[in-house]
Amino acid sequence: MGTLTAPSLAQEPVTAAADKDALFTSTDPKLHANKQVAYGIVRDLLEANQWDKADQYLTERYIQHNPNAASGREGVVRYFIDVLKRKPSPIPGKIKTPVVFVTAESDLVTVGTVREMKDPRDPSKSYTSTWYDTWRIVNGKADEHWDSAVRN
Repeated sequence: MGTLTAPSLAQEPVTAAADKDALFTSTDPKLHANKQVAYGIVRDLLEANQWDKADQYLTERYIQHNPNAASGREGVVRYFIDVLKRKPSPIPGKIKTPVVFVTAESDLVTVGTVREMKDPRDPSKSYTSTWYDTWRIVNGKADEHWDSAVRN
């Protein structure tokens, strides 16, 4: 029998794309429009916390699959403002979020981003993983949302 070894914990680090903005474009007009909605959500809402602009990007019924936020546009706005205590900042010219990929098909847009996490075995170290957000776009606004969140 061969020697048993501990499973490898090594990985290739997750890195952001060099031109993140280009990932939010498509030659297909419908997919391009849907990717631009996702871009606005990332830049204006998630980065700049301009939640007063939520009606430009989210439907009123906004179905939420994140276990920490309520469904409905008002529910997600309240989550970021009241629970997470996010304060508005100027909207950046380009997104800062470390985007790895953007995939669009039909009415779905998925944005994968770099997530840096503390190593539970050694809190002085960190590692990268991939976070994702997927939105269903209906009539130019996000109507449904999934992500990799777990209950807080």
